[in-house]
Amino acid sequence: MPDKKDFIIKDKRMFAQGDPEKQDQETTEETAKPSKEEVKASESEEAVAPEEDKTDYQLPKINFATFIFSLNSSVLVQLGLIDDPATGKKTKNPLLAKQTIDILGMLEEKTRGNLTKDEETMLKNILYDLRMIYVKEKG
Repeated sequence: MPDKKDFIIKDKRMFAQGDPEKQDQETTEETAKPSKEEVKASESEEAVAPEEDKTDYQLPKINFATFIFSLNSSVLVQLGLIDDPATGKKTKNPLLAKQTIDILGMLEEKTRGNLTKDEETMLKNILYDLRMIYVKEKG
């Protein structure tokens, strides 16, 4: 004979004294309350989580210069001049490097007249350097 503990029986008949839906909600609320062990575990996890978020470094503020430097670093990785941070190895992908250099060139063209003098000079110098490095590596 099957064990009756495997079955859950809910009485949904209408009673004069109360609404069965409210009774079901009260039952659900009672069963949804976490045990003391679960509360302690969640409190200890909450205490650990903020410490894990703390890091020893600060990410740089996102602005046009940091975006350009990021693309510059990507080209250097793609040309195999610096280690790929994901793998720790130097790999060459000249086609991807050329595409990223072309993106920088497009940004120079599309932002012309909208950059500060420093941003314009930085972008122009980075583009020149990356193009020279690309030609040297390709040649």
